[in-house]
Amino acid sequence: MTKHSSSPAPALLTRMILAGQGKAPADLVIRNIGLLDVITGAVTQTDIAIVADRIVGTHARYEGERVVDGTGRFAVPGFIDTHLHIESSLVTPLEFDRCVLPHGVTTVLCDPHEIANVLGAEGIRYFLDSAERTIMDVRVNLSSCVPATPFETAGARLEIDDLLPFRSHAKVVGLAEMMNFPGVLNADPGIIAKLVAFQDGHIDGHAPLLLGQALNGYLAAGIRTDHEATSAAEAREKLAKGMAILIREGSVSKDLQALAELLDENTSSFVALCTDDRNPLDIAEEGHLDSSIRRLIAMGRPLHHVYRAASHSAARIFGLGDRGLLGPGWRADIAILDSLEECRVSDVIAAGRLVTPELFDTREAVAPVGLHSMKASPVTADAFITEPRPGQNRVPVIGVRPGLILTFREEASLASTEKGLLPDIDADVIKVAVIERHGRNGNIGRAFVTGFGLKRGAIASSVGHDSHNITVVGANDADMAAAVNRLIELGGGFAVAENGKITAELALPIAGLMSLKSFEEVAHDLHRLRDAAKALDCILPEPFLQVAFLALPVIPHLKMTDRGLFDVDRFDFVS
Repeated sequence: MTKHSSSPAPALLTRMILAGQGKAPADLVIRNIGLLDVITGAVTQTDIAIVADRIVGTHARYEGERVVDGTGRFAVPGFIDTHLHIESSLVTPLEFDRCVLPHGVTTVLCDPHEIANVLGAEGIRYFLDSAERTIMDVRVNLSSCVPATPFETAGARLEIDDLLPFRSHAKVVGLAEMMNFPGVLNADPGIIAKLVAFQDGHIDGHAPLLLGQALNGYLAAGIRTDHEATSAAEAREKLAKGMAILIREGSVSKDLQALAELLDENTSSFVALCTDDRNPLDIAEEGHLDSSIRRLIAMGRPLHHVYRAASHSAARIFGLGDRGLLGPGWRADIAILDSLEECRVSDVIAAGRLVTPELFDTREAVAPVGLHSMKASPVTADAFITEPRPGQNRVPVIGVRPGLILTFREEASLASTEKGLLPDIDADVIKVAVIERHGRNGNIGRAFVTGFGLKRGAIASSVGHDSHNITVVGANDADMAAAVNRLIELGGGFAVAENGKITAELALPIAGLMSLKSFEEVAHDLHRLRDAAKALDCILPEPFLQVAFLALPVIPHLKMTDRGLFDVDRFDFVS
């Protein structure tokens, strides 16, 4: 199912045809630019003529109402982020637009899964309303797993009847990541209903470590992509079975290094790029897809194949048949670069418009939603008392590694007092808890985690994939309670506590996920939060999103939900 830009009126189409022949002036001309052909790798010095949102001429000289000097620069198709959650940028879709579009990202395929888990259909409507106003082209895949599993408490539930009213929306591409792969393999009726409804459209995959005949069964459902491969061997099996691989490099999940070897002249048409979850601080410091592109090229991947994966291949995989190439008749989404090798973006054309700060001022505002979604009650330190399990000398511990949302099952021997099991700070074993915050049941799940390095204090987050309860890690119960209670006061966000005091915070009042501030202000607050976490001796470079992913019970191996410690491999709670 291919979705194009809206068809031009007869008069506009006529003008496009005339301008392409040089018989009428174009609206915009990029003069004397080095045009990279992502199919052949050729670089041609040429003008690019644009009328409205369409390229009408290349490989010729043109005149236009407005001229951009491309001398010494290069033009490539605008980049397409094939899978992300805008909520994880911690800013609204309109702020995300302003933050990311200047990096050359002209199209994104987002799954509003995070806000949908808090607000349900209201969250999807908010994203579609926003997508109609952004300068970049925001496309939406409808969230398939709300809640992600039955083993956690979410704020909403979306069945097929809730999704169908959105299916025909112009911004909707298909069904978002099918995270509940056990539900697919076991033919869960609710999952089957969603899969059946989208058999003639796109269905996004999510299948970490799924291989062999189980993978065959998953793909038999018509699922076409995966962004969860974490090794080249895993990705190659998925490619061999017809899956498109989306190489992910986000703020926490960093798979580019492991998967870079996959991208070559044989595979680039079946490989695309995505960020999944990336915050404004990392975008400011490293970039967005432009960062992935420059790193892949620096690692020796063939240059025009990298740019192909970032544009034409992405468009083809998702049925966006009007973009991804720079030629007459194609959508005028263009990244203008000072360097192809370093992917230094100096100008961006989005649907024929030169992106300037003033262009963002033309957008209509979208009212925030979910400002009262935080329904948790304040807690005391005693809420985090963790009782020993009878007959167990060693307790299971969630193992965290930097750059991975995969976690590992470890064990520890912990001392016990009348206040329950105690953290072992010297062994880097601290407490983790998930507090239900949607006003459903008041659950609190408690366990232990290693890998943070905390010597004192606590870190709390209302971003807790995927049900977005409050997740807190800490070296002592009092600071855990202080951090949690501050988040409740803020209506959601991040908080760091030490000695009973809040040392840094970021309010995320939109569904407990997004800020009302600019992306520049959010980046500043994230700097303060990182510094505060480091002051606790935290050793993780991105501790807050790492906390957020502790509660994701569809990613192996051991996770924490409000209902207890969860073994993803067994898809059941730890007994």
